[in-house]
Amino acid sequence: MSDSIYTISDRIVDDLCALQPEMATTMGVRGHDDRWADLSPAGLAAVRARLAEAARAVEALPPPADLWDDLARRVLLDYIDIHIASIDAGDRFRDVNNIASPIQDYRETFDLMPTESEGDWDDIIARLERLPEAMVGYRTALDEGARRNLLVPARQLRAGAEQAQQAASAESWFATVVDAYTARPDHDAARVGRVAEAAAAARAAFAGLERYLLDRVSDAPDIDGVGRDRYQHSVRQFLGSTIDPEETYEWGWAEVARLWTRMREVAERVDPDSRFEQVLEQLQSEPAVPPDVFIELMQQRQATALAELEGVHFDIPAEIRAIDVKMAPPGGALGAYYTGPSEDFGRRGTVWYAFGDADRIALFDEVSTAYHEGFPGHHLQVGMQVGLADQLSRFHRMLFWQSGYGEGWALYAETLMDELGYLELPEYEMGYLAGQMLRACRVVIDIGLHVGLPVPAGVVIEEGPWTFDRAVELLVRFAGLDRDYAESEVTRYLGWPGQAISYKAGERVILDLRDRWRAEGRGDLKAFHARVLGFGPVGLDLLEDLVLD
Repeated sequence: MSDSIYTISDRIVDDLCALQPEMATTMGVRGHDDRWADLSPAGLAAVRARLAEAARAVEALPPPADLWDDLARRVLLDYIDIHIASIDAGDRFRDVNNIASPIQDYRETFDLMPTESEGDWDDIIARLERLPEAMVGYRTALDEGARRNLLVPARQLRAGAEQAQQAASAESWFATVVDAYTARPDHDAARVGRVAEAAAAARAAFAGLERYLLDRVSDAPDIDGVGRDRYQHSVRQFLGSTIDPEETYEWGWAEVARLWTRMREVAERVDPDSRFEQVLEQLQSEPAVPPDVFIELMQQRQATALAELEGVHFDIPAEIRAIDVKMAPPGGALGAYYTGPSEDFGRRGTVWYAFGDADRIALFDEVSTAYHEGFPGHHLQVGMQVGLADQLSRFHRMLFWQSGYGEGWALYAETLMDELGYLELPEYEMGYLAGQMLRACRVVIDIGLHVGLPVPAGVVIEEGPWTFDRAVELLVRFAGLDRDYAESEVTRYLGWPGQAISYKAGERVILDLRDRWRAEGRGDLKAFHARVLGFGPVGLDLLEDLVLD
């Protein structure tokens, strides 16, 4: 039988899982949980060669038979183009940041590994034992970057070193893994020593990585911005589209001004006798609840939203009508994030919250975040993507992700829940607006810092050049972040150029499509949602074609 786009897609999933085992663990594909990817130049060359081979196979196919055949080709070729361009640009040779680099993968991959059986623990132990060797490959890649003068900025090196130090500490997950194993009633006592030895080796490897990163700070550049050309390259990767930096920057400032006006109006409803700054300060501390109570409240929010919107605004597959909400282990960037279900839905989608050392959590800005990360945000979008086996290739369902589409949808989900009245208190509405303000600030900060555009006259802060401290101050004053969180955020933008704008840029496209959908009388809101979600994740340019054509 000759190849089809679907057999090619199946093979590339299997081959990339073998070459990048952490990816397999993320997807819930078993058989690779005992290994790590080879991040050395040789390992990256192997990934590039496999991607190029798949592209040649797709290009040799006869013309597509239907829409889904064509979509499967376009998505796979788009992924290949983006990732080969990234490898060729040397992105993997300077891959250090505080949120989405191998430093985090080496820790967070263990969160997704099953722990029910002795076989599961075989994989955990083997992966722990192989972690030092994997880090050698990673360091070899960074050494190659230095040889090519692809240097990591000092701020990112220090952020990565801080996280490596935490992973090496007595408070890390690696220091608790022996207790986790021995807590199993049927654990093998003879293996406890091996678990302890493997965990100690992993902590030592992180300690070595910390020293490695800090040793390079003195030779690292202090300039954080990547410049217009590299920024546009990154934007293409995250949006599946290009932008006019100046126009998007101006629009971002208009959004900041619009949201600032509405936030002050809502503050009047929260407490008409206090200044805006006092209202925001009060909301950041009251009402606040302990972490266990917070998790229970957010779990209830998910269940209520899913039950009430099912059949009205969404048709929700049975496989994703359950979701987990958990606290993230310490050591990563602060905030919330989502991990999707496994391919067979045996592992549920999960919303994770990282609050550092906080023992009380304010609620005002977490209600809209719950809808962003869970239902009807990432959990609905990713869960439907995984479940579209009859329409999408396995590659499209399991491996493809466009931040502009995914984060744009999740931010749109917050706006939808505001429109539908699920932010029932003005405090929660203020939290939603603070979240929208954060994403609008991301647009102007990210473009401003990386492209070098100054703060213009007539906006909400004084005109002049961007600095790290000025960006932090904008987030503290207008988005309601505390200073530690704001500093973590700006460090994230500087180490992950182009990603920060994907939320507002993606939502902008979806809202525009919704306006056009309604103006053209194409159907109700439920039909629009089905259209946007029914093709899986795609670039923003392709999304427009699929929704309206």
